[in-house]
Amino acid sequence: MEHLDAAFFFALLKIIWADILLSGDNAVVIALATRRLPPKQQRQAIVGGAAAAILMRVLLALFAIQLLQLPFLKLVGAAMLVWIGVKLMNQADEDAEVGEVHGLWAAIRTILLADLAMSLDNVVAIAAAASAAAAPMRPVLLLIGLGLSIPLIVFGSTLLLKLMQRFPAIITLGAALLGFVAGEMAITDSALESWFATNLHDLGYTVGIAGAILVVALGLMRSRRAAT
Repeated sequence: MEHLDAAFFFALLKIIWADILLSGDNAVVIALATRRLPPKQQRQAIVGGAAAAILMRVLLALFAIQLLQLPFLKLVGAAMLVWIGVKLMNQADEDAEVGEVHGLWAAIRTILLADLAMSLDNVVAIAAAASAAAAPMRPVLLLIGLGLSIPLIVFGSTLLLKLMQRFPAIITLGAALLGFVAGEMAITDSALESWFATNLHDLGYTVGIAGAILVVALGLMRSRRAAT
């Protein structure tokens, strides 16, 4: 109990806030990837996708700091997110007659790939928030942070699925969000970060917006090509 001090609770508040902000990306991916599945498979994919996201974060937490130093790793992750955003934006144009197992596992596979690209930064943010507490309590805070992610992702993706059914434009906005995340991720890659900081600092939002525009533009081009 001696470590349950103000620093612990302040770190816990930061982790809760980080979870609320960071879980939105995962919720968007899950909602986009599962929107065409039958209701029963949607629930299975949402739970499976959320569990996969948490498992990914636990595994990456062991190596996050070292992995983030590898050059071009974030660039690969950014390219994956652009590809996933374009693919999910056009999912409705693809053949709806997918088999039950194929549809479910295809959705979970897409969620896993996106989680792999996004989870490194998420883990580092939670670990940074936990570092403010006493050392013996940091693993506890990490576990709490990862545990809180599950209901946030499940609730967020369920809500987004309902909104997408009523407002299809949210699908395009969700794909654009993945492009925005990809743009911000790309300029923080260890191979480029120092160059951007020296020559083109404060361009995070600009590159993020460019990434969002790229995903939407490629998605519209792919959709028109499929229609011809």
